[in-house]
Amino acid sequence: MAQEVDASPLGEEWKGYVFRITGGNDKQGFPMKQGVLTNLRVRLLLSKGHSCYRPRRDGERRRKSVHGCIVDQNLSVLSLVIVKKGEGEIPGLTDKTIARRLGPKRASKIRKLFNLSKEDDVRKYVIRRPVGTPKEGNFSTFVNNFCDLHFTGKKQRERAPKIQRLITPQVLQRKRHRLALKRQRAVKRREEAAAYRKLLSQRNREKKMERRSRRSTSRSSISIGKIAEEAKKIVGKVADSKAKQLEKAPKKLAAGKAEVKLASKAPERPTATKGGVKPVAGKGGAKTAPAKATPTKPVATAAAKEIGKGKKPEKKTEKPVSKAKEQPKAEKPKKEKKKK
Repeated sequence: MAQEVDASPLGEEWKGYVFRITGGNDKQGFPMKQGVLTNLRVRLLLSKGHSCYRPRRDGERRRKSVHGCIVDQNLSVLSLVIVKKGEGEIPGLTDKTIARRLGPKRASKIRKLFNLSKEDDVRKYVIRRPVGTPKEGNFSTFVNNFCDLHFTGKKQRERAPKIQRLITPQVLQRKRHRLALKRQRAVKRREEAAAYRKLLSQRNREKKMERRSRRSTSRSSISIGKIAEEAKKIVGKVADSKAKQLEKAPKKLAAGKAEVKLASKAPERPTATKGGVKPVAGKGGAKTAPAKATPTKPVATAAAKEIGKGKKPEKKTEKPVSKAKEQPKAEKPKKEKKKK
């Protein structure tokens, strides 16, 4: 493929012609593929962009059978392009030219075809085609158009393609309008963004103020609560101390009464004189009278003081105290030894 070949072996009419091989098909219809250096058939995994394959889906790949790019006797069709024209004309191929039915539609293509500049008006160079021209087997339309043109005074109809990418004043006006709308949208967007930022800052400021007020109220309530708690604690301590004193009062009162009873029951004994022991009148006069023991004074307790003032102590049920524990033993005075 892509090799230039002399066409003179085909006959005298092809003398001087040069062909270029562009492709072909084998007897089973499989196409030749450029780059496959073999004269046989191979199976290749083809995807989008490869020759001899048209994908049906995005990213699709298929394994296809293709013929190599080398020409052999198994080919049924061979595609050729005339690179160089020979001496004679070949009937049906080089003796006539077939004009294009339609001209260029894009403005830049029309400028390129007629070598126009940007200042030239492209609309004057649009290729028009008449409608109702005589064709083979369509003579009636030609007659109708001819009669319309000569007898009724109607002009022959023509058709022209709509020029694309044509720059006109209306197009420029639309472009300016689009740009103006775009600028307006940008300005509006900036204004809305500024208003939103202002509103957001105001809301944040309000939230901060609310938070500060809440904190101040909570702090004041906490301080008041602490003061109340401390006052309650102080009152509770005072009440506990008073309750303890009242609880201890009957015990102390009972202990004082027991001491008073013991003191009253104890017998009076003679007390020793300063000079010594008084002699007792008797037979020998040797015996001395013992000194009188001073009665022990009862300890004044809080309960006794309250009784003296006239207050009655609170009565509480308590377990009876054993006499052995409450009543202390009376101290017996030591007997003096008899003097001989």
